[in-house]
Amino acid sequence: MGSWPKHPLIYEINTWVWLDELSRRERRALTLASVPDAEWDQIAALGFDAVWLMGVWERSPEGIRISMANDGLLADFRRALPDFTDRDNVGSPYCVRRYEVDPHLGGPKALELARKKLAQRGMRLILDFVPNHVAPDHPWVEEQPAYFILGNEEDLKTDPRSFVSLAGRIYACGRDPYFPAWPDVLQLNAFDKGLRSAVIETLSGIAEQCDGVRCDMAMLLMNSIFERTWGNRAGSRPEADYWSEIIPAVKKRQSGFQFIAEAYWDLEWELQQQGFDYCYDKRLYDRLEHDPAESVRLHLCADLAYQEKLVRFIENHDEPRAAGTFTPEKHRAVAVTVLTLPGARLIHEGQLEGRKVRLPVFLARRPEETPDAALLAFYRQLLDALRRGDFLQGAWSLCERTGWPDNPGYLNLVSWCWHKGDSRCLIVVNLSDVPSQGNVRVPWEDLKGKMWRLKDIFTTEVYERDGEEMYGQGLYVDLPAWGFHFLEWL
Repeated sequence: MGSWPKHPLIYEINTWVWLDELSRRERRALTLASVPDAEWDQIAALGFDAVWLMGVWERSPEGIRISMANDGLLADFRRALPDFTDRDNVGSPYCVRRYEVDPHLGGPKALELARKKLAQRGMRLILDFVPNHVAPDHPWVEEQPAYFILGNEEDLKTDPRSFVSLAGRIYACGRDPYFPAWPDVLQLNAFDKGLRSAVIETLSGIAEQCDGVRCDMAMLLMNSIFERTWGNRAGSRPEADYWSEIIPAVKKRQSGFQFIAEAYWDLEWELQQQGFDYCYDKRLYDRLEHDPAESVRLHLCADLAYQEKLVRFIENHDEPRAAGTFTPEKHRAVAVTVLTLPGARLIHEGQLEGRKVRLPVFLARRPEETPDAALLAFYRQLLDALRRGDFLQGAWSLCERTGWPDNPGYLNLVSWCWHKGDSRCLIVVNLSDVPSQGNVRVPWEDLKGKMWRLKDIFTTEVYERDGEEMYGQGLYVDLPAWGFHFLEWL
């Protein structure tokens, strides 16, 4: 398929749940091999460059057993699915028993066919990799205990929530250093040379089945983080960082393969230096949810080379649903924001239709929700504009905006523009709950000396504006609370 687009649009699908709904609609059991062509056609028509099939790997029966004894998880299941039954818990996709496509989804051959269907429509396939831990019934537990962080009887006695006895040994449960251990997974030792070799082989096998991989909690494996978390239990710190060793080895075999990091704690730049093609931009999500517009603008002042390797989103399977988090007006404003910025852009299946229930990843089905027709129409209009215009393949610039001493409302405005040949657009968003005015300076010198026609893709209104003014003092805008302009040059 050639190289990846510079700013790919990615569609995340909860594979098990999606197939369950398709099966009930079609009144027959579907696998990845028998998904109706019309489903792939609909996704392609929206302009997606890649589909992330979340949760295809074989799930763990032992993980299911452990989760069914967890009162907190059971309460979460019933919150999301009031008629929850034991059968609905199919286990966490991040409690991996083996990196083989789960038989329920059709196995490896079904995935191979689904990938071909995607490729025929110009879309790539992304899958998961969970580097930090595996299920308690993963083959390595008995075959390769050196790959794990081990404990002793004293650990088991004093901290039974963080250690477990299996196959005559004491294993540490997987963990994030800031939270209690996860009881359904065992901690891998990122410093072990043998494990690193095994991971390269595992990822190389995954790379033969897809075009890119999303690495769960990628920062946990960084030498500095891992050493701080596990100390002497991990042994000597290797000279090479985990990802600096793993990623080049896999790319040597599959040169076009893409690595995406789920990343937090402001470690995105460092992970990019270690080889990741893209890293989650969780900081932008947090700023959009909680902070004023100026905080977002300052975030967008970062070096462009860094921004182009970020994944922008307003929801994914780990975050609350956007429609349940933001008001309808703010939802549209932040959607325009993240989908028109440089970098990879992620949309979660159900986001377009306005689903509000955040589903635990353990569950095989989700509750019925009435689609929000107006929101879906908005997203279709936005995605159509992004698909039609090739400006996103051009040059991006953050725009200056100014105001007046007696009106600081311009600080609520954030603006940027794209330019590729004759294809141009300007985005202005009022990231506040009050009407705001200001002048937005468009940084293209060739605007001077000419009148230009600009069309707002949402209102279809056409404006004629003086290029000298747009380049000089700026384009005057007056936007309602959470209002925005998406202006195309005609």
